[in-house]
Amino acid sequence: MEYLSTRGAAPLLDFESVTLAGLAPDGGLYVPDHWPALSREAIRDLAGLDYVETAVRICAPFVGDALTETELRDLLRTAYASFAHAAVVPLKQLDERHWLLELFHGPTLAFKDVAMQALGLLFETFLSRRTEHLTIVGATSGDTGSAAIAALAGRAHLDVFMLHPAGRVSDVQRRQMTTVQSPNIFNIAVEGNFDDCQALVKAMFNDPAFAGRYRLAAVNSINWARLMLQVVYYFYAAVRLGAPERSVSFSVPTGNFGDVFAGYVAARMGLPIGRLIVATNVNDILHRALSAGDYSVGSVSATAAPSMDIQVSSNFERLLFDLYGRDGAATAAAMAGFETTRGLALTPTMRGDAAALLVSARIDPDDMAAALRWAMAECGELVDPHTAIGLAAAQGADVAGPIVTLATAHPAKFRDAVERASGHRPGLPARVAGLFDRAERYATLPADLAAIETYIAERATPVHAPAAAA
Repeated sequence: MEYLSTRGAAPLLDFESVTLAGLAPDGGLYVPDHWPALSREAIRDLAGLDYVETAVRICAPFVGDALTETELRDLLRTAYASFAHAAVVPLKQLDERHWLLELFHGPTLAFKDVAMQALGLLFETFLSRRTEHLTIVGATSGDTGSAAIAALAGRAHLDVFMLHPAGRVSDVQRRQMTTVQSPNIFNIAVEGNFDDCQALVKAMFNDPAFAGRYRLAAVNSINWARLMLQVVYYFYAAVRLGAPERSVSFSVPTGNFGDVFAGYVAARMGLPIGRLIVATNVNDILHRALSAGDYSVGSVSATAAPSMDIQVSSNFERLLFDLYGRDGAATAAAMAGFETTRGLALTPTMRGDAAALLVSARIDPDDMAAALRWAMAECGELVDPHTAIGLAAAQGADVAGPIVTLATAHPAKFRDAVERASGHRPGLPARVAGLFDRAERYATLPADLAAIETYIAERATPVHAPAAAA
């Protein structure tokens, strides 16, 4: 398996190199050069396997010879040993049609742990072979940052600089990042919104002198390995609900389109997915794109679901690449226009191709709160606002068969919002006890590229400097 850029002008990479990369040098995102196909028999054989064995079978075609099967299995078993549930991502039935896939049993209580715990080990494995040093830069609307820091704190050959929008993440999300005192972890509160943070990260990757001097790499979902690891739980859930003999639909609360795109990859690999329901909040660029062809940037509204308060969904470019027939030049031209005008129109043909799998819904705050109350009153389940948005979209969807809503975060990560909607205040699980007793450490900086790069340059390890001993 080799990986190419969505913009068609970057060298092909193998799995090890693409894991250690960020954006492609032409500004695009890496994707596999083909989608590996699993037969119905191969999907059927996943039934009864535990999560690690399922992950080995799904990931092996993408990993190629970068790891042996034994190395991959051992890495994944180590990654998921710290999860609080033996199933790693347990399914929970709500009623005769609706299910939750609980993705929040990792160390930071959010779905990002499922990929990030393994990604941290991949970094460590590949860097130890090369004796190289990486500078990880990332933007987070809350959960990516805490998951990345939990996975990478204290690891050799890595410095981590995580940007989050000041005042726009929950207190639990912020403290899960800023109370980590490891000397290789640096948190930056940016005076702006998440899109500002994401734009700054992309600008650093597109600054050749800076990116080359500090060997930048990504942990955001622009990193292909992260998306690969998220594909696994679609297969894991679907086979437990009857796949491949029947199709299963998924409702995915999303802002940056990464989790939805993982489901799209699963479908391209042969998993019979009825529909992928793209659930947005009022920051609805993805809903507008899929329902009306209008992928244009609006203003960001702060909501009770801050991880979805996004107006530029970077992973959408990966879908566009397929909708353009995997034509890198066409994708590059479209994205150049988008970056100039802040808008892009999907043709009727592109919309029709997407609609074969993807449908969307815009959920306003009242409908989110109603779904959260329904889950508690009718099912005895307390869910977080992001999951409630997915659940509301699932309840309104005109699809046949079972629908699995991805439960992307533990409700305790958004205690105030959950209490306002339901009257119940969730407690912090024991595995994050003491979070509010720890000192915080972070810098507050303007949304200015020069200021961010200066801060990083004063603390990061340049490529040609000797890395610290492990």
